[in-house]
Amino acid sequence: MGLELRLTDDLVRIAASGGGLRFQATSRLTEDLVRIALAGSNSGARLYFLGMSSRLTEDLVRIALAGKGAVVFEN
Repeated sequence: MGLELRLTDDLVRIAASGGGLRFQATSRLTEDLVRIALAGSNSGARLYFLGMSSRLTEDLVRIALAGKGAVVFEN
């Protein structure tokens, strides 16, 4: 099972535990990515969100602010 198939709550738990993640984030709601980013920022996890090139700049900014340096956006 790819990480993108897991529930958002599961990804939040993994990130909150300090687990780094790299997954296809195209189909995730911005609110879900903000939650994952916030959890990762609080634990020091490194997060790679793939498929982000079509997102609005405002959405990327919201996610980045929540991630506090923990999030890397990739195409």
